[in-house]
Amino acid sequence: MKKVKLIGGFDRMKKIKQIVWLLVVGTLLTACGYKPSSHYTKNIIGEKVYTEVEVSLSDPENAVLVKDALNKALYTRLKTKATRKKDADSSIYVAYDNIRFVPLQYNKNGFVVHYQAHITLGFTFIKGEKKEKRQMVGRFEFPIRPSAIISNDLRLKAIEQGSIKALDQFIAYLSAKGLLLGRTNNEK
Repeated sequence: MKKVKLIGGFDRMKKIKQIVWLLVVGTLLTACGYKPSSHYTKNIIGEKVYTEVEVSLSDPENAVLVKDALNKALYTRLKTKATRKKDADSSIYVAYDNIRFVPLQYNKNGFVVHYQAHITLGFTFIKGEKKEKRQMVGRFEFPIRPSAIISNDLRLKAIEQGSIKALDQFIAYLSAKGLLLGRTNNEK
């Protein structure tokens, strides 16, 4: 008897298993009523949002970066549009509450070689009569050369990245809150 090689058969079986697996996962996600959290967040935020960032006297450059990052995050994650105050369904106000740099690592000579920036942003969300305040802390770690001071460029980059992380936390908070409110409204 001749032995038959089924190398091509294994590839075909593997593809069939992949297709079946994708169909099962796709069916489960669509059949169970899955909705992304951004769907529920629209109930809280609305279609149009007014954003304002308080300018920090110590770091005025970052106000523009934070406002742009906030508008981009609202649009890309929640599909809402930034608008003028009079046309808005809700408003988000952001202010720098605290900026500090914490040494994380020292070299053998006692010089700091790694810092972490802690950026505390205060968020105020207003929709109609509802007003909610939250503080979020964004952290960003970065190395520096031993015996060097933090340059202005490094400092601005750390503040920008920490601010973006704090914004991400706030957007996630709004998404979770929208999901919870959406579920409680569906149960009624």
